Amino acid sequence: MDQSNRPEQANDFATVRAASAFAALGSEQRLEVLRTLVRAGPNGLPMGELGARTGVTGSTLTHHLRILREAGLVRQAKEGRKIICVGAAYDRAQELSDFLLQECCADAPDAEHDHE
Repeated sequence: MDQSNRPEQANDFATVRAASAFAALGSEQRLEVLRTLVRAGPNGLPMGELGARTGVTGSTLTHHLRILREAGLVRQAKEGRKIICVGAAYDRAQELSDFLLQECCADAPDAEHDHE
């Protein structure tokens, strides 16, 4: 039997991916950058505008964007080596939300018993 598709391995992989993404959000500045991009919509923002809106500029912004990109949370458009536009990776953000909520209330007592 092929062991590579066991449900627990898929769950382990999802947990590793989620932990990596949440670790990337462990900085207040990175969290603000991502939230700003989410507010900006699917077209994202030019780097200068992103920096102006967040107060994070230059090499610090580039550093934070690299971490967010490696976690799959942002997408970048480049012109040569220069990043010209950045946008949120909504599909990845949705995956994180789904990961957190997939077993919502699984261990909660049955609602019918709460009224007895």
